[in-house]
Amino acid sequence: QVQLVESGGGLVQPGGSLRLSCAASGITFGTYDLGWYRQAPGKERELVATITWLRNTNYDASVKGRFTISRDNAKSTVSLQMNSLKPEDTGVYYCNTRRGAIQYWGKGTLVTVSP
Repeated sequence: QVQLVESGGGLVQPGGSLRLSCAASGITFGTYDLGWYRQAPGKERELVATITWLRNTNYDASVKGRFTISRDNAKSTVSLQMNSLKPEDTGVYYCNTRRGAIQYWGKGTLVTVSP
């Protein structure tokens, strides 16, 4: 059974930083591509960043240069370091992985950027 559990969300002021983590189980972690998505209030879920099993990374233009995705295969975790946070970064952040047509999601962690 695949499980993804996010942690690290919270309230932060604009310009601040947060580090999100996602712990995975039930998969051969090192062979999976992973990603972070977010959903702002009243909006659709959108891609934030991805990292392949070869550690190639990709970022949405809105976070490039501010966010960094990384993975630790020994600990089966994927992290998202978020710097220079803006109010528009507010939302629920979800960890994602997939194998073929099957997608797996965590329950999400809330990030609120507000003065």
